[in-house]
Formats: sequence, structure tokens, C-alpha cells
Amino acid sequence: MFEIILLLVKVVFTLVIYLFIFGVIRLIYLDIKSMSVSKTDNTGFYPYLKLINQREMLSFKVEENYTLKKSVTIGRNDKNDIVIKDPFISGIHAYIMVEDQSIRIKDMGSKNGTFVNGTRLNEGEIVSLKDGDNIKIGHVKFLFVSMGK
Repeated sequence: MFEIILLLVKVVFTLVIYLFIFGVIRLIYLDIKSMSVSKTDNTGFYPYLKLINQREMLSFKVEENYTLKKSVTIGRNDKNDIVIKDPFISGIHAYIMVEDQSIRIKDMGSKNGTFVNGTRLNEGEIVSLKDGDNIKIGHVKFLFVSMGK
């Protein structure tokens, strides 16, 4: 009887170890999958926003890169294209316009402001973005990468 119980404990312990290893491998896979660098298509690279902050230092979820294939809104509200749950980001905080060769950013009347290279944008002010510009929205800092566009 003791041998049967011992065998069952060994089997259960082995199963728990395999499930743990599977869980770790799955988390690694999902993390690698989420670290997508700017996407390409037949026409070349898309511009993107690169997170400057260390993600581990933020208390909310934010991606390493946000590809700018089209115009996007950034804010805390779930209806935005880029949703960041930072309490210092407004519901609809900023709007990034992607038009031909031009990429511009507009503050949407946010309480804490949108900053480009350390300068706060006035409500409704539209600024063209250049490769290497720093964008600060709430606690989040991004580097704008235009990829030669």
C-alpha cells in the first residue's frame, strides 16, 4: 500500500514540475511575441514610438513599441488606439496624425499636457514630429523613430 501511495506522489510531483515548466515556456513565448519591432510591408518600414521608460518601473501595462501605420489616439479610455492606464493620462490625451510623409501630434486638451522635446503643447496645437523626438505623455516617455520617412 505504501508503495502505491509513493508512486502516486511521484507521478503528481512530476506532473506539477512539467506544468510549471510549460507555464514558464509559455510566458517566455508570449513576452517575445509582444516585443514586436516596427512592422514592415512591401513599401518599407513604418514609423513607430519606442518606449524610453523601463516597463518594470511603471505600475501599468505599456508596450515597448507602437507602430504608426495610421493616425492614432492615445489615452486612458479603452476606445483609443493606444490605451495606457496611467492615472496622469487623460481619457483622450493626444492624437498622432499620419499623412503621407508627415507625422504630427496634437494635444487633445489633456490636464497634464503632452510634451515634445520638453516643450508642452498648447491645447489644439499641432507639431510635426522628426526622427529622434522625445514625447512625454503622463509618466510615459517615447522616442519617435521615423525610419527615414
